Amino acid sequence: MPSFDISSKVDLQTLDNAINTAKKEIANRYDFKGIHCEIDLDKKNYVLKLEIESDMQLKQAEDVIVTKAMRQGLDAKCFDLLKEPTGYGKYLRKEIKIRNGLEQADAKKIVKLIKDSGLKVQAAIMDDIIRVTGKKIDDLQDVISLCNTANLDMPLQYINMKS
Repeated sequence: MPSFDISSKVDLQTLDNAINTAKKEIANRYDFKGIHCEIDLDKKNYVLKLEIESDMQLKQAEDVIVTKAMRQGLDAKCFDLLKEPTGYGKYLRKEIKIRNGLEQADAKKIVKLIKDSGLKVQAAIMDDIIRVTGKKIDDLQDVISLCNTANLDMPLQYINMKS
Protein backbone atom coordinates (compact mmCIF):
# COMPACT_ATOMS: atom_id res chain seq x y z
CA MET A 1 0.00 0.00 0.00
CA PRO A 2 1.33 3.45 -0.86
CA SER A 3 2.24 5.65 2.07
CA PHE A 4 4.16 8.75 3.10
CA ASP A 5 5.03 10.62 6.30
CA ILE A 6 4.24 14.19 7.31
CA SER A 7 6.86 15.77 9.53
CA SER A 8 7.96 19.20 10.67
CA LYS A 9 11.73 19.16 11.11
CA VAL A 10 14.26 21.97 10.95
CA ASP A 11 17.77 21.18 9.76
CA LEU A 12 20.01 22.45 12.54
CA GLN A 13 23.04 23.09 10.32
CA THR A 14 21.00 25.12 7.83
CA LEU A 15 19.48 27.11 10.69
CA ASP A 16 22.93 27.77 12.17
CA ASN A 17 24.21 28.95 8.76
CA ALA A 18 21.24 31.31 8.40
CA ILE A 19 21.79 32.76 11.89
CA ASN A 20 25.52 33.29 11.22
CA THR A 21 24.75 35.01 7.91
CA ALA A 22 22.20 37.25 9.65
CA LYS A 23 24.76 38.14 12.35
CA LYS A 24 27.25 39.19 9.67
CA GLU A 25 24.69 41.34 7.87
CA ILE A 26 23.55 43.03 11.09
CA ALA A 27 27.18 43.72 12.07
CA ASN A 28 27.81 45.38 8.68
CA ARG A 29 24.59 47.41 8.41
CA TYR A 30 24.87 51.15 8.87
CA ASP A 31 21.74 51.46 11.06
CA PHE A 32 23.19 48.90 13.52
CA LYS A 33 26.64 50.53 13.86
CA GLY A 34 27.63 51.05 17.51
CA ILE A 35 24.45 49.37 18.79
CA HIS A 36 24.34 46.44 21.19
CA CYS A 37 22.86 43.48 19.31
CA GLU A 38 23.37 39.96 20.56
CA ILE A 39 21.99 36.87 18.79
CA ASP A 40 22.46 33.42 20.32
CA LEU A 41 21.11 30.09 19.08
CA ASP A 42 20.48 27.43 21.71
CA LYS A 43 20.85 24.32 19.55
CA LYS A 44 19.74 21.94 22.27
CA ASN A 45 16.38 23.59 23.03
CA TYR A 46 15.81 25.17 19.59
CA VAL A 47 15.54 28.71 20.98
CA LEU A 48 16.93 31.86 19.41
CA LYS A 49 17.77 34.61 21.93
CA LEU A 50 17.87 38.24 20.82
CA GLU A 51 19.11 41.14 22.93
CA ILE A 52 18.94 44.61 21.39
CA GLU A 53 18.43 48.25 22.35
CA SER A 54 15.11 49.31 20.80
CA ASP A 55 11.87 47.83 19.54
CA MET A 56 12.39 49.09 15.99
CA GLN A 57 15.81 47.48 15.80
CA LEU A 58 14.35 44.26 17.22
CA LYS A 59 11.81 44.13 14.38
CA GLN A 60 14.56 44.81 11.82
CA ALA A 61 16.77 42.09 13.29
CA GLU A 62 13.86 39.61 13.21
CA ASP A 63 13.23 40.51 9.58
CA VAL A 64 16.89 39.95 8.67
CA ILE A 65 16.93 36.57 10.45
CA VAL A 66 13.75 35.34 8.76
CA THR A 67 14.92 36.56 5.35
CA LYS A 68 18.28 34.83 5.66
CA ALA A 69 16.58 31.63 6.84
CA MET A 70 14.24 31.67 3.86
CA ARG A 71 17.19 32.14 1.50
CA GLN A 72 18.79 29.06 3.08
CA GLY A 73 15.63 27.05 2.29
CA LEU A 74 13.91 27.12 5.69
CA ASP A 75 10.23 27.96 6.03
CA ALA A 76 9.42 31.26 7.75
CA LYS A 77 6.72 29.46 9.76
CA CYS A 78 9.38 27.64 11.79
CA PHE A 79 9.98 30.83 13.83
CA ASP A 80 7.46 31.55 16.60
CA LEU A 81 7.60 35.37 16.62
CA LEU A 82 4.44 35.92 18.67
CA LYS A 83 6.09 36.12 22.10
CA GLU A 84 6.50 39.69 23.34
CA PRO A 85 9.98 41.03 24.21
CA THR A 86 10.87 41.68 27.85
CA GLY A 87 12.77 44.69 29.14
CA TYR A 88 16.11 44.08 30.81
CA GLY A 89 17.85 47.25 31.94
CA LYS A 90 18.34 49.32 28.81
CA TYR A 91 17.99 46.33 26.47
CA LEU A 92 15.08 44.31 25.12
CA ARG A 93 15.28 40.54 25.23
CA LYS A 94 13.24 38.19 23.14
CA GLU A 95 13.28 34.41 22.93
CA ILE A 96 12.13 33.06 19.58
CA LYS A 97 11.12 29.40 19.75
CA ILE A 98 11.95 27.37 16.68
CA ARG A 99 9.27 24.83 15.84
CA ASN A 100 10.90 21.45 15.42
CA GLY A 101 8.76 18.33 15.26
CA LEU A 102 5.00 18.03 15.37
CA GLU A 103 3.45 18.57 18.76
CA GLN A 104 0.59 16.27 19.77
CA ALA A 105 -2.09 18.97 19.39
CA ASP A 106 -0.84 19.94 15.92
CA ALA A 107 -0.70 16.29 14.84
CA LYS A 108 -4.28 15.75 15.99
CA LYS A 109 -5.35 18.85 14.07
CA ILE A 110 -3.75 17.53 10.86
CA VAL A 111 -5.27 14.05 11.30
CA LYS A 112 -8.71 15.61 11.86
CA LEU A 113 -8.27 17.72 8.71
CA ILE A 114 -7.40 14.61 6.69
CA LYS A 115 -10.30 12.57 8.07
CA ASP A 116 -12.82 15.39 7.55
CA SER A 117 -11.76 15.74 3.91
CA GLY A 118 -13.44 12.44 2.98
CA LEU A 119 -10.41 11.05 1.16
CA LYS A 120 -9.96 7.29 1.32
CA VAL A 121 -6.76 7.32 3.35
CA GLN A 122 -5.74 6.41 6.88
CA ALA A 123 -3.67 8.76 9.02
CA ALA A 124 -1.86 7.60 12.17
CA ILE A 125 0.25 9.59 14.61
CA MET A 126 3.66 8.04 15.29
CA ASP A 127 5.66 10.11 17.81
CA ASP A 128 6.39 13.36 15.96
CA ILE A 129 5.35 12.26 12.45
CA ILE A 130 2.06 11.32 10.82
CA ARG A 131 1.93 8.26 8.57
CA VAL A 132 -0.66 8.47 5.79
CA THR A 133 -1.57 5.31 3.84
CA GLY A 134 -4.03 4.79 1.01
CA LYS A 135 -4.83 2.52 -1.91
CA LYS A 136 -3.94 5.04 -4.62
CA ILE A 137 -1.04 7.45 -4.94
CA ASP A 138 -3.48 10.05 -6.29
CA ASP A 139 -5.27 10.08 -2.91
CA LEU A 140 -1.94 10.66 -1.17
CA GLN A 141 -1.16 13.54 -3.51
CA ASP A 142 -4.58 15.00 -2.71
CA VAL A 143 -3.68 14.85 1.00
CA ILE A 144 -0.43 16.73 0.30
CA SER A 145 -2.27 19.45 -1.62
CA LEU A 146 -4.92 19.61 1.14
CA CYS A 147 -2.25 20.14 3.80
CA ASN A 148 -0.52 22.77 1.67
CA THR A 149 -3.70 24.77 1.08
CA ALA A 150 -4.89 24.57 4.71
CA ASN A 151 -3.63 27.42 6.91
CA LEU A 152 -1.81 25.26 9.48
CA ASP A 153 0.81 27.86 10.52
CA MET A 154 3.64 25.31 10.70
CA PRO A 155 6.24 24.10 8.21
CA LEU A 156 5.49 20.63 6.86
CA GLN A 157 7.68 18.20 4.96
CA TYR A 158 6.42 15.14 3.12
CA ILE A 159 8.95 12.33 3.35
CA ASN A 160 9.28 8.56 2.76
CA MET A 161 6.86 8.32 -0.17
CA LYS A 162 6.48 4.62 -0.92
CA SER A 163 4.32 3.05 -3.58
